[in-house]
Amino acid sequence: MKKRVLFYCAAVFTTLSMQSCVTNYVVSTPTTYANEYKSNAKLAAIDNKKLALAKEQLLSSFKDEQLVASKNLEAIVKNEEIAKAVRFSQKIDDILTEAETYLGTPYRYGGMTRKGIDCSAFVLSVFGATAGMSLPRVAASQAQEGEKVEKSNLQKGDLVFFSHGRGRISHVGIVENVTENGTVKFIHAATSKGVMISSLDDSYWGPKFRFAKRILSQDDFNSNIANN
Repeated sequence: MKKRVLFYCAAVFTTLSMQSCVTNYVVSTPTTYANEYKSNAKLAAIDNKKLALAKEQLLSSFKDEQLVASKNLEAIVKNEEIAKAVRFSQKIDDILTEAETYLGTPYRYGGMTRKGIDCSAFVLSVFGATAGMSLPRVAASQAQEGEKVEKSNLQKGDLVFFSHGRGRISHVGIVENVTENGTVKFIHAATSKGVMISSLDDSYWGPKFRFAKRILSQDDFNSNIANN
């Protein structure tokens, strides 16, 4: 009888112990894994945020560098364009300075020196000496050079052409200045007073004006410099 009671007690104790182990196993194991999963997921989220922030900072830095580079390039181009305009303006000034040294030179038909010169020889001498240009000898042929320019768009250094009738071009001058009110002054070798400065508003020259040409443009001038 004693042995049987001991046997039952041992069986009950063993059963309770097994249930306790199973209970501990089933409850504790999923909880541990879940906590580890949440921890790993949290770390992954933090790493992704750091990565996204790093990418954003890198892109922002790249954009800033691009913007700076673009502005620097614009400044270089702008400065180069300004430099080209200054060089061209100086060349036009050189042409007019040379032309003004002829003021008072007497007119002589067919003449090509400072002792006597005609209108077309005056123009080709001035442009040849300062711009290295080789122009035709007579005004009618010089009128075939360059690009036509409207009277309202005339600039210093442009050529103005005249005719004493309805026939061919017979006279040429160089635009010396355009005033604020649009008055065009030109320097030329006139048969009456030799090399002088006149106006397109003049009662004599105004009606005889036919058209104007630009034989030296800023693009052509700077292109020649680049090639030389």
